[in-house]
Amino acid sequence: MKTRQQQRGLTFFGLLIVGILLAFAGVVVAQVVPTYIEYMAVQKAVDKASTGTTVTEVRSIFDKAAQIDDIRTISGKDLEVGKQGDRVVVSYAYSREIHLAGPAHLVMKYAGRSK
Repeated sequence: MKTRQQQRGLTFFGLLIVGILLAFAGVVVAQVVPTYIEYMAVQKAVDKASTGTTVTEVRSIFDKAAQIDDIRTISGKDLEVGKQGDRVVVSYAYSREIHLAGPAHLVMKYAGRSK
């Protein structure tokens, strides 16, 4: 028989701890992924909206794209519209809060501008 010192491996208690940590990480990732997908949709809508020539037109284009892509975090009135040279630049910034447990929250801050 092998002695205890020669045996290697993970105990059942260690396996439970690793399983709990992996489950918690999976739950957090499952909540973060939709916010990132929405961020990508916002970026796409902002790029589309930057084709407008006036502030009202830019916000209207963004709101139409947001309605199609089901963007609820930010609206056209939250956009900052400016000019850089001869092109329209649209920038945005917003944050999403994900409840973890008790008083703990994960805050995701997203910001960007049109290309």
